[in-house]
Amino acid sequence: MNTSYAVAAVALVSIATLGIGAFGLRVSRTTSDFYVASRSVSPALNSSAIGGEYLSAASFLGVAGLVLASGPDVLWYPIGWTAGYLLLLVLVAAPLRRSGAYTIPDFAQVRLQSVAVRRAATLLVVGVGWLYLMPQFQGAGLTLRTVSGAPGWLGMALVATIVVVNVVAGGMRSITFVQAFQYWLKLTALLVPAVFLLRAWALDGAPSPVAPEAWFEPWSTTDAQGLYTTYSVMIATFLGTMGLPHVVVRFYTNPDGHAARRTTLIVLALIGGFYLLPTVYGVLGRVYASDLVTSGRADTVVLELPGRVLGGGLGEVLSALVTAGAFAAFLSTSSGLTMAIAGVVGQSLASAGPLAGRVSPITSLRLAAAVCVLVPLGLALVAEPIPVASSVTFAFALAASTFCPLLVLGIWWRGLTAPGALAGMAGGGLSALLGTVVAISARPDGWVGTLAAQPAMWSVPVGFGLMIGVSLLTRDRVPSTVARTMVRLHTPERIDVQR
Repeated sequence: MNTSYAVAAVALVSIATLGIGAFGLRVSRTTSDFYVASRSVSPALNSSAIGGEYLSAASFLGVAGLVLASGPDVLWYPIGWTAGYLLLLVLVAAPLRRSGAYTIPDFAQVRLQSVAVRRAATLLVVGVGWLYLMPQFQGAGLTLRTVSGAPGWLGMALVATIVVVNVVAGGMRSITFVQAFQYWLKLTALLVPAVFLLRAWALDGAPSPVAPEAWFEPWSTTDAQGLYTTYSVMIATFLGTMGLPHVVVRFYTNPDGHAARRTTLIVLALIGGFYLLPTVYGVLGRVYASDLVTSGRADTVVLELPGRVLGGGLGEVLSALVTAGAFAAFLSTSSGLTMAIAGVVGQSLASAGPLAGRVSPITSLRLAAAVCVLVPLGLALVAEPIPVASSVTFAFALAASTFCPLLVLGIWWRGLTAPGALAGMAGGGLSALLGTVVAISARPDGWVGTLAAQPAMWSVPVGFGLMIGVSLLTRDRVPSTVARTMVRLHTPERIDVQR
């Protein structure tokens, strides 16, 4: 790849991101602007922004890499990431918007009237955000090193810096415009080269993928461990989506519950259409770049295919376009995650601790954004890279085991209590984290390794079971405000009730 083209592509995306973020600064004035864009984002704009932040390094690079390495059965990842929005639409979107909260910890306190639950939810938002941010930074380093030969830390630092600048400058208002732009850039960056790649493949006589027979077989037909892995991935991705803090916070920016539902429907279409493209790259990678599997560089297939298949000036230009899309993926997702973390930590700084009463909510959000990015950036610099799609699944498993039970039961079950919520989040969260730590550090073989690498199958029931069981044992702790809260969550805005 022509290094100058790649550097120019990264520079243009970075400049465009900062420029659009600066536009958001012009209209960001109040605390509500910074935290939830004054709850005035239309469904069309909000759905594009959600698509921008949700389609991360795992989606842009990782899905194609997984298909290249493991075959069509790994399409359960994008299917689950998309179907999760259907569950979010049915169970969470509108009631969550009606809660009037800014963040998941806000919702927890409104529903359960518990400072302890709020603090636990804040810690979990930070944990999920850091788990999700680390692969974004690693993907940025991998991309810049692949296309330009620059050291990996440079791409990580560049993404972290741009994200912090945008969040600090304009908060949610700025990153909404940025992420909406970046969704359409990412779609274009995959769609245009794919058209040329498919044309070249057809002119070559449409050769079949070069792969062992197992590549064509689904996991569920091989052995019990494969079947378990498939169902665990489905549970993590289906249920984890509704618990991702950077996704959930987006529904607070809609004007009302009806707009939140419309947003979710549009997101389903945008994401479903996008996920067709990485699959094409993964299959074509088996035709033209199967060596990337043996060399351990499967995640780079999207970046390398245009140059390998097309070559010449066209290949260079399309490679630069794909590079721009990849960098947009890191920037948009990292912006949403940083905003979600900064929102909850900023509120905590403004209300408790040495800064309470001494700084405004906007200043505390800005401080939190600058500080909270440093930990995942440091982890990305020192941790051994793992496939980006697989690493993101750890964050989905943690969200599915903690926030999914909290939101579903908090919205639909009057009997949820603060002790039950704490027990469920602690049990489900520790179960998912235990699996993650064992999988990354010890890397055991056999069933132990399978259970650790994909913990959602057992950690999600732990979270739900503890939350329900402890709540039943502490019925006297049901908040006295539960009836009023339930009316607030489930009554459409057009009906005149006290909110």
